[in-house]
Amino acid sequence: QVDVLESGGGLVQAGGSLRLSCEMSKRVFNFKAMGWYRQAPGKERELVVGIAGGRAQNYLDSVKGRFTISKDNAKNTVYLQMNNLKPDDTAVYYCMASYSGHDNWGQGTQVTVSS
Repeated sequence: QVDVLESGGGLVQAGGSLRLSCEMSKRVFNFKAMGWYRQAPGKERELVVGIAGGRAQNYLDSVKGRFTISKDNAKNTVYLQMNNLKPDDTAVYYCMASYSGHDNWGQGTQVTVSS
C-alpha cells in the first residue's frame, strides 16, 4: 500500500504554472503535520511549505506570493499550486506526512522550469 503519492510534475517554461498533488491513504491523511519539500541537483532537501495545526505555515521566502498549499479532505489530497515558475524552482518535489510517529514520504515528482 502506498501511503503518499505525488503527481503533477513536468516541464514548463519560466512564468508558467503547475499544480502538484499529494494523494494520501485515509490513515495518513489524519496527519499531525505535512510538508512539501524539494531537492535540486547538488543541493540539500528544503521545506517549501507545510501544514501544521490545520494551517499553512513556513512558506520558503523564495516562493512566497507564487506558491499556495491547499487541502481537499474529500479526496485525501494536498495540493501545491505553483505560479510564475522560475528556473530556480527546478527540483524533485516530495510530499511528507507525519502520522503516528512516522514520517511518510512519497517518491517525488520532477519539476523542470526552462528559461
